[in-house]
Amino acid sequence: MSKTIIVSNRLPIKITKENKDYEFKISEGGLATGLGSIYREGNNVWIGWCGMEIEEKDQELISNKLHDKNLSPVFLTEEEIHFYYEGFSNETLWPIFHYVSTYAQYDQQYWDHYKKVNEKFKTAVLAIAEPGDIIWIHDYQLLLLPQLIRDHLPNSSIGFFQHIPFPSFELFRLIPWRAELLNGMLGSDLIGFHTYDDVRHFTSSATRILPVQTAANVIHKGDRNITIDAFPMGIDAQKFNALTLSKDVIKRKEEFNHLVGDNKIILSIDRLDYSKGIVQRLMAFDEVLAEHPEYINKISLHMIVVPSRDSIPQYRDLRDDIDKLVGNINSRYRTAAWHPIHYFYRSFPIEDLSALYSRANICLVTPMRDGMNLVSKEFIASKTDETGVLILSEMAGASKELIDAIIVNPNNLGEMSRAIVQALEMSEDEQKSRMISLRDIVNKFDINHWVKIFMDQLEEVKAHEKSRMAKHVSNDLIRAFKNKLHKAKKRVFFLDYDGTLVNFKSNPLEASPDSELYQLIENLNKDKKNQIVIISGRKHETLGSWFGHLPLDLIAEHGAWQKKFGEDWIETPNLSDKWKITVRPMLESYSDRTPGSFIEEKRFSLAWHYRKVEKGLGELRANELISNMRYLTREKGLQLLPGNKVVEIKNSEINKGKAASNYIFGKDYDFILAMGDDHTDEDIFEHLPEEAITIKVGSSVSEAKYYLRDVEEVRNLLHEVIS
Repeated sequence: MSKTIIVSNRLPIKITKENKDYEFKISEGGLATGLGSIYREGNNVWIGWCGMEIEEKDQELISNKLHDKNLSPVFLTEEEIHFYYEGFSNETLWPIFHYVSTYAQYDQQYWDHYKKVNEKFKTAVLAIAEPGDIIWIHDYQLLLLPQLIRDHLPNSSIGFFQHIPFPSFELFRLIPWRAELLNGMLGSDLIGFHTYDDVRHFTSSATRILPVQTAANVIHKGDRNITIDAFPMGIDAQKFNALTLSKDVIKRKEEFNHLVGDNKIILSIDRLDYSKGIVQRLMAFDEVLAEHPEYINKISLHMIVVPSRDSIPQYRDLRDDIDKLVGNINSRYRTAAWHPIHYFYRSFPIEDLSALYSRANICLVTPMRDGMNLVSKEFIASKTDETGVLILSEMAGASKELIDAIIVNPNNLGEMSRAIVQALEMSEDEQKSRMISLRDIVNKFDINHWVKIFMDQLEEVKAHEKSRMAKHVSNDLIRAFKNKLHKAKKRVFFLDYDGTLVNFKSNPLEASPDSELYQLIENLNKDKKNQIVIISGRKHETLGSWFGHLPLDLIAEHGAWQKKFGEDWIETPNLSDKWKITVRPMLESYSDRTPGSFIEEKRFSLAWHYRKVEKGLGELRANELISNMRYLTREKGLQLLPGNKVVEIKNSEINKGKAASNYIFGKDYDFILAMGDDHTDEDIFEHLPEEAITIKVGSSVSEAKYYLRDVEEVRNLLHEVIS
């Protein structure tokens, strides 16, 4: 029976050592809660580091004890923890991924240990993984792991989720080992991020650094398609709702009320980190008190900072800066009975946090950059009375969902201070209106929903991948094609040209037939049962000059022109090209703005080519062109055809599908094979009879029954057919 294997840097457990005994406590974190329903079931398992160095003599004992909890530990040495975790993970990846590149350290020892530890995790996975298992890997400490597992288990189902942001290409490219990291991640079947921005940054980096192609949110790498998608993570909303109503939390809330009285509480909870914007938050609060003295003695900021990595210089300096700012603000504004800031540099039990969430009037969540930020959602889930205001940074992934919060730019201190004043003065009706909407989102899209949609999509992606791989023209399929061909008495081959018979060139006129292609066509023509038809978007003059001397038929410009061997070109009747007067100036404006692009004019179509344009810019302009032209082309009865590095506009009355259907009408072909590589060839695949063999080149996403990877495979197939 197949199982699910969860892999993360840390196990969902805290291990402490008292004298010589080890004690275990299950973590209360959001991820541990959400995945608890998975890893505790049946023979499922969670693999991760214990969180501390375990002496070798105790490792077997620890493994046995954790085995009963469906946990499998990875043991790391002090050196590995220092270089892999504190080093590469937190001093190289963390600052780059959080847009603080000046803090990044590019140390070869860090990278060597990062690879070594990822190999260690691979060994732990392979020790228990079996065919059919689902493997779900988490976060930036294990970016190499998906491909390491894929190398040994090529058919396994692998999901990867990154819980921190993914940076833009300009930042990611700073990492010397960027290609290795991307290749590692692309060993997955499904890669998840919190936001669409992260999806976009990842696909941009992958296509600009690696030789891969992308279509929408799917990256094509070799034989595989990898889906990249956004899955905003939720919390255990039911747990926080219930906590607020518990006797213990109600008692602690009453204690807070006794201490602060009627003062309005502004709550701030963060781990110590430079990405959290804690200093800016304090400065904005200082500005509120300076410009609005009427709030003195009436509001207080309760700031909890959970210690983290304060052995690292940047974190130690940040802690000192916070200490100084808090001391400065308190010394200037406090009175005998009132402190503006209650600052706690420690963690709190969840019951205390729940009481604070419930009592707070405002929650201030203003990170400089954050993958999601679950504090904002915990605050909302705890507001069972539906009052309170959330002030949220637009740099947090949660801001994409929680749009009824007051959204601020954490770099704008004035905007943050005004947001605090707006929240303090907000009417109860408006608070409730906003909070009801926010609670609906948090309660619906909770941690269980997040787990379910990711796992469902991973299953769907894998099923599609298996179906797609079955479509690839294998040796068995080639034998079946040949068997069908030998039985046939009348055969026709519809062959697209660019991207099918020859590779693309920067200059389309340079993609002329080579001697191998001429020989291939000559060999196909030796069998009198075969009829070769080259069907292309090329100009009829060009196709005529290349193939007019050969015993085959030609269909040019998507069906606008046809030529049978030994006869003249025939133009499709009743077509007009007057529409070009309107369309050509628009295409020229795009050529003027896009260096390297050019316009190709055919009798009944115009093509805007961007093969020579800088990668990324061409796709951007093409998408913009298609969007702007869509209404005009529909109004004038034209068709927009996005192709491989080209956008073509033509009369909608002509297409390759109609041309192919007209060609075979009444001719009783008992073997039909059609091959093409782009959008225009989909019309052929749709129009031909069900028994036809249709093959898409370069992509498995098609109406065609089968696919080939490239021109080389096309030629190999035709050689096999001949033999």
